[in-house]
Amino acid sequence: MGIRSWLSSFKANSDRSPWGSFWFEPVGVQTMAGMRVTADNALQLSAVFACVRIISSQFASLPFVLYRTRRDGGKKRVTDHPLYPLLARRPNPYQNAFEWREMLAGHLVLRGNAFNQIVSNRQGEITALVPLHPDRVTIDLLPNGDYRYKYTTMTGSEQIFPRGQIWHLRGLSLDGIIGLSPIALARNAIGGAMAAQNYGSRFFANDAKPLSGYIEYPGSFKDKMAREQFRESLQESQTGANRGKIAVFEFGMKYHQLGLTNEDAQFLETRKFQVNDIARWFGVPPHKIGDLERSTNNNIEQQAQEFVQECLGPMAERWEASIEAELLFDDDGLEAEFLFSQLLRGDSQARAQYYNLGINGGWLTRNEARLSENLNPLPGLDRPLRPLNMAEEQDGKPDPTQPPTADNPDKPVPPLKNKSEESHETRALDV
Repeated sequence: MGIRSWLSSFKANSDRSPWGSFWFEPVGVQTMAGMRVTADNALQLSAVFACVRIISSQFASLPFVLYRTRRDGGKKRVTDHPLYPLLARRPNPYQNAFEWREMLAGHLVLRGNAFNQIVSNRQGEITALVPLHPDRVTIDLLPNGDYRYKYTTMTGSEQIFPRGQIWHLRGLSLDGIIGLSPIALARNAIGGAMAAQNYGSRFFANDAKPLSGYIEYPGSFKDKMAREQFRESLQESQTGANRGKIAVFEFGMKYHQLGLTNEDAQFLETRKFQVNDIARWFGVPPHKIGDLERSTNNNIEQQAQEFVQECLGPMAERWEASIEAELLFDDDGLEAEFLFSQLLRGDSQARAQYYNLGINGGWLTRNEARLSENLNPLPGLDRPLRPLNMAEEQDGKPDPTQPPTADNPDKPVPPLKNKSEESHETRALDV
């Protein structure tokens, strides 16, 4: 839907008269449930806040590394590049790396876009990355097909930035220029949850008694003012400190309740469904935001793995690709990466199994495992272990360190060695 058609339909559903409530309501997208949904008031829903918090905080906790690929296919970490301390420690004078990444991840999850002003020195080196609020950034298309960024400061002044001075992280995009806002797309689902939450608040604010009804009066009031005075008097006697008191009706008046009860409307079931629906929009397993109704000891580990693979993994790849394309030069030969081993920190059994398999398999040294556990390396633990049954033959001849077998009875048996030689050979096999 284009912006003009959206505005026309929005105008048709809004009272914009001088006395209408439109001008006194927060700016946002009106939903079918009658609620206005913005990225800020959507956070008042516990499910939305929990999804944004778990995604942004867990992503911000991932360690960041820059590395250069070696000729043998290995990776050499680079810490002396000017960009590394910005992304790993302090991106600007106001934030540390965790706060900065958490904020940008929250902008991406809520608004689909995250912006940073690139501050450089005279040598062209990036010295700071200053975040810009996405709600105050607009994109202007230029006649030559390029575009620029316009930022409105808190004082109301405007700043124009060319593309080279803004680092733009985009979510899912249909035009490659601006990312789609998840909150705008999920406005009806979030608006329904907000309406249900407001209804529940009003219901319990009235001591869990029905709010709607009418008074049957066999006679007639003198005029409209008398009817309004009676209604106000009745409401005043049943609200505030007078809630729960017995109402007394005169002149044959009778009270009739209107609307469905909570059981008929399945209020609680609706709230449960909305939690799962919102979690689905953000790609977060329900158990991550406190809904354990369908989680068991058998599937909760698999759901946690799916959260890493399908939610955090794509976000990390989005950041890595954007850093390499927008902040690094092509001739640097550097690659960016966020390490997911940090997510195993809270699971000691999984870490122990990971280290054990790596050390016994020969692709992880014991000192590398110690460094991963923040322990100092020890002498003699830098060489990978190799099981004796995996030793290779030398020059097509059997390994003399192995005993003869039925298939090769003529294999020479090595001479006996003393204990010092045996221990020396054992250390030599740890390659």
